[in-house]
Amino acid sequence: MKTIYLSIIISLFISINYSFSQTENSEKDSLYILQVEELQKPEKVLHAEPLYIDLIRDLGARKGEKEWNVGLGLTDNLMFDSYEALIEYEWAPIDRLGLEVELPFTFYAPTNGSERESVPSNHLKSLKLAAQWTFLVSAPHATSMALGYINEFEISDFRNFGNPIIRGNVYNPFLVVAKRWGSNYHTLIYTGPMFHQDFSFGKLHTTYDINTSFHYMITGTRNFIGVEFNQTIDNKELKTIIRPQMRVGISENLMVGIVAGIPVQKGNERLSSFVRLIYEPRHK
Repeated sequence: MKTIYLSIIISLFISINYSFSQTENSEKDSLYILQVEELQKPEKVLHAEPLYIDLIRDLGARKGEKEWNVGLGLTDNLMFDSYEALIEYEWAPIDRLGLEVELPFTFYAPTNGSERESVPSNHLKSLKLAAQWTFLVSAPHATSMALGYINEFEISDFRNFGNPIIRGNVYNPFLVVAKRWGSNYHTLIYTGPMFHQDFSFGKLHTTYDINTSFHYMITGTRNFIGVEFNQTIDNKELKTIIRPQMRVGISENLMVGIVAGIPVQKGNERLSSFVRLIYEPRHK
C-alpha cells in the first residue's frame, strides 16, 4: 500500500508540468507577479516556499497576513512505521514580521513482526514557537533575506507523560536567503544550528541544518514543482534527504502540497511521504 501511495505521488510530480496550458505565458506571469509585488505596499518579492521545512511566514510578509497548515506524513523504517501530524498557525502582526505556533505529533506502528515494546511511544513532539524577520527585500534583484528563531519545548511521550511534562528544549536560530530568477525559477537556502538540551542531563547537543530548495512555478499560477534537499550535520556526519514536491491550488485560498522523501544514506529510515494542506484567509 505504501509503495502504491509513493508511486502515485511520484507520478503526479512527473505529470503536473503537463497539466497547464503554456499559452500567454509571459503575460500571465507578469500579471501575477504584479499583483503580489507592486499592487500592494510595502515592497515584497514573490518566492516559492519549500513544503517540508517551510518558512514561518512569506518573506516580506505584510501586516494582517495569516495562514493555517495541516500536515500528514508517513515514514517507512526497518522496525516500525512513523506517522506524523501537525497543525500550525502563522501570522504577521506587523510588516515583515512573521510569527508561528505549531503542534507536531508522531505516532508509531510496528512492522515485520516487531514487538510493540520495541517501538517508540506515541507523543506530542513539542510546542513550537517561532518568529521570522525579513530584513532585506530587493525587488530589482528579486531577492529577500530573513533572520528567524524557533524554540521547541519538547514534551514527554504518552507512555511517560507528566514525568516530566517538559523534558527538553531546542534552540534554533536560522537564516533564509531567497532569489527568483526571471518569472518562474526560484531558489532558497534555509540554514542554522540546532541546540538540543535534555533537562535530565543538562548538556547541549548541537547539529547544523542546511536546507536548499529549487522550484519552477507554473505559468500564471501559484502551483509549482521542485525539490528540497534537507541536510543535517551531526557529529561530523552528513545526513541528506531529497524531497521532490509539488504544490497545487484547489481554490483561491486553499492549496495542497505533496512531498516524497528519499534518504541518500542507508539506515533505519527509508522512503517517506508528506502532504500539507494550506489555507490562507483573505488578506484585507
